[in-house]
Amino acid sequence: MTESVEATVPPTKRQRQAARIAEAASGNTGWLLLKIVLLAIVDAVAVYAAFVLLMNQEWLVLAVVAAVTVLVNYIYFSRKRIPAKYLTPGIIFLVVFQVFTLLYTGYIGFTNYGTGHNGTKDQAISSLLASAQERVEDSSTYPVTVVEQFGTLGLLVTDPDSGEASVGTNEQPLQNVDATMESGKAVATDGWTTLRFADVIARSDQIEDLAVPFSDDPNDGSLRTPDGQNGYLYISTLEYDESADAIVDSRTGAVYSDIGTGAFTADDGTEILPGWQVNVGFDNFVRAVTDESIRGPLISVTLWTFVFALISVASTFFLGLLLALVFNNTRMRFRNGYRIILILPYAFPAFLSALVWAGMMNESFGFINQVIFGGADIPWLTDPVLAKVSILIVNLWLGFPYMFLVCMGALQGIPEDVNEAAVMDGANPWQIFRRIKLPLLLVTVAPLLISSFAFNFNNFNLIYMLTGGGPRFSDVSIPVGHTDILISMVYKVAFTGQNRDYGLASAFTILIFIVVATISIISFRKTKALEELN
Repeated sequence: MTESVEATVPPTKRQRQAARIAEAASGNTGWLLLKIVLLAIVDAVAVYAAFVLLMNQEWLVLAVVAAVTVLVNYIYFSRKRIPAKYLTPGIIFLVVFQVFTLLYTGYIGFTNYGTGHNGTKDQAISSLLASAQERVEDSSTYPVTVVEQFGTLGLLVTDPDSGEASVGTNEQPLQNVDATMESGKAVATDGWTTLRFADVIARSDQIEDLAVPFSDDPNDGSLRTPDGQNGYLYISTLEYDESADAIVDSRTGAVYSDIGTGAFTADDGTEILPGWQVNVGFDNFVRAVTDESIRGPLISVTLWTFVFALISVASTFFLGLLLALVFNNTRMRFRNGYRIILILPYAFPAFLSALVWAGMMNESFGFINQVIFGGADIPWLTDPVLAKVSILIVNLWLGFPYMFLVCMGALQGIPEDVNEAAVMDGANPWQIFRRIKLPLLLVTVAPLLISSFAFNFNNFNLIYMLTGGGPRFSDVSIPVGHTDILISMVYKVAFTGQNRDYGLASAFTILIFIVVATISIISFRKTKALEELN
């Protein structure tokens, strides 16, 4: 009797915890080790990112990285939070690659970020003063030793008067350090690697570019070495007046002040670059519609983008629908073989097909001119009108297989009873198609047509690979051409040419997003009427 009572006593809380720990230790050791290794990698990346952010004084981003790292470790070391363990990777990737990208692009659209305006004000001042440096004629000779730390070159300098040692880099001014001395010259210091003579010779170009600030005051000049052995003081012909927040040219007496445009500007409007990044509000959007050299090509490119997207969707849809109706006929022989042939353009990479078509349409030696037209010189890709026609032809060839597959599937989904009932009522084939099949088909295809419009509205690959956006417009301030669409124009404004204007390109991107989103919302609302057919 006593034994039966003892057998029914439930285990205590401590016993249950011990059992769970034993079970986890015995059955999931491999998964636990894998989890620890993966979290160790995440933590190592986070520590490295924190170190970089700390060096650049990015406190807000540093706080976000630290908070996310702690949260991830808490979630995956917790025995609970099971749903969070599955959702966390997806949420992190969503935020990093989607949300952050969208928000940062929107932010850049309201700045002057671009060539000559891609840093901070302090960096601009240092760069301006460094670019105008000249060697002081009576400068003392400073014995130097070239050193390196984490891939960054620096100079270990010995003061010729006091004999004290100091070290600095392009970014960090000279700071006193304890050094190993040989013959009155500092040759090594803790935390830095002394370069051998052979390494100094091999990296002479980098060493000649070294300009170590003498102090925190940029007006004190910097030390530079032509040979890696001796350093000399260089003073800039530009002087920064901190009290007036202006730069003075000592040779001409010109004064360049900060007037809030992100660059030091003289009274006559002359700017000296580089400048720095500042918020400019809606200036990029205003410039896009008021500057004639930008507004003209912007209007032309916008109109062509709409024409290209609409014609591409319409042509590929109707050709794909026509072929689907033909090959949906059960009486046609070898229709499976024909279907395979028709979808071949869809099977090849689009960018590769565009390159092949570009070669075939070459005016001098292309297959079309030389073989089909007997050696004619037809400027398929260099004439503004023919280039647009060529793009539409190539896009039709690339796009109709997709519409063919979609329409084929939608037609096969229409019950045969509907067709038979229409025939019994005396409807002819055209009436059956127009009043029955097409409305039912649009129920399925309409959302795909909207997505196809959005895709072609941003079909960068075809434009870039086939024509490169050319032929180019003349007398414009941005490098765009007759066949550029908005997305390729954004690419050229941001990444080509001597002056890259990321702020203006981001403003264009925001406009594209608004246009595509508006059209998609309106179109999806209109397609709701088709749902009643079901």
